[in-house]
Amino acid sequence: MPETRFISDMFRRLAGSGLGVLGRTRAGEDPVDMCHSLLDTRSEVSGLVLARHILDRLEQATPEDRRAAFARIAAEFGPDETRLQHALSTYVPGDVAAARRLHFAAEPRSQGLIRAFNRVPGATARLVRLRAELLRDTRSDPALASLDQDFRHLFASWFTRGFLELRRIDWRTPANVLENIITYEAVHEIRGWDDLRQRVGDPDRRLFAFFHPAMPDDPLIFVEIALTRDIPKAIGPILDRDRDRIPPEKARVAVFYSISNCHVGLRGISFGNFLIKQVVEELRRDMEQLATFVTLSPVPGLRRWVGEEMQTEEGLIPKRLRKALSELEGDTPPDPATLREVTALYLTRAHRASGGALDPVAHFHLGNGAILAHAHAEADASPRGMANSWGAMVNYLYDDSRIEANHQSYANTGDIALSSEIRALAAQAAKG
Repeated sequence: MPETRFISDMFRRLAGSGLGVLGRTRAGEDPVDMCHSLLDTRSEVSGLVLARHILDRLEQATPEDRRAAFARIAAEFGPDETRLQHALSTYVPGDVAAARRLHFAAEPRSQGLIRAFNRVPGATARLVRLRAELLRDTRSDPALASLDQDFRHLFASWFTRGFLELRRIDWRTPANVLENIITYEAVHEIRGWDDLRQRVGDPDRRLFAFFHPAMPDDPLIFVEIALTRDIPKAIGPILDRDRDRIPPEKARVAVFYSISNCHVGLRGISFGNFLIKQVVEELRRDMEQLATFVTLSPVPGLRRWVGEEMQTEEGLIPKRLRKALSELEGDTPPDPATLREVTALYLTRAHRASGGALDPVAHFHLGNGAILAHAHAEADASPRGMANSWGAMVNYLYDDSRIEANHQSYANTGDIALSSEIRALAAQAAKG
């Protein structure tokens, strides 16, 4: 609406006009001290100017100074102790109103600080980038995890499905968005504009992305789709620029061959399950003849897991496969039959401590209700594919009639939905 844009522009001008004065008067002030002032400020305009200045300072700081600022914020911006103690003293079990008061009193002041930052025009994207820095620092300083929890809690409400917009990306999409797609592709590198054009412009290709109103030109996650006649066994023919194109109406299979999360700062905020389900609906609406929806997915943890297993006396890999794997030289892959067995064993028997498949791609798709359907050797000859899995890839099948039951079973008990092919491979692999 025009009045909404007017108000937004007004605040942007106010924040900009106040920045020069604030920058001169507070140039030497510690940004964390200014954070305390920000939460005490009652003037909306002054708070806006101050919040923008603090964000500028944090972004311009050295990594060491920014890490120190994060540590102070985590330590100094906990709950208001007086308010919390009062809420605790008045809490009576079963009193819903008292429970709510306790809930809000226990909220760390750091969350109010992040909300104050987000009032600055364009700040949402800046906060996402700032959290990416925080995540890197948290690896070496676990005390920062509490501050990251605040970011994650707020982002989970700011980036809910109701705010997300699904867009199809094609060759008519603005160039700045297309440039972002090239930059963010994380599975199969896009080698320039010609490569991008065949992925978004060819009639048998689709690309869909989620966007947020606060970041309208910056995709959050996107999926690339190939329309084919059959379920693919390798990525090469899909990426081949000289492949035979088929008319969309001739396709029977939709292949999700690349899903890329675009922002490290949104790690832990789930978009992929919503994306796949909505894209399936979009494709079905446009092409009713599509009968099968599958992925062609990498197995990124396979070789690392095999290496760790081979260092142990007792493990999941039986003697027969251990012998075959121990005889490999350099980067030579196992023979196709062995590789398919090892892949099936890894995906079905290697579990994370919290439950579910150890492999991150498997955990994602199985958690969405997919079926682990096929395993392929010699499927990805790229340097990354060979380094991660000796070139192995798999298909996860999305069967509408089973998605919800599969999801519930995996979430509740860790049971993996398997095709008869994978079940047989895993059983064969487990034999000594």
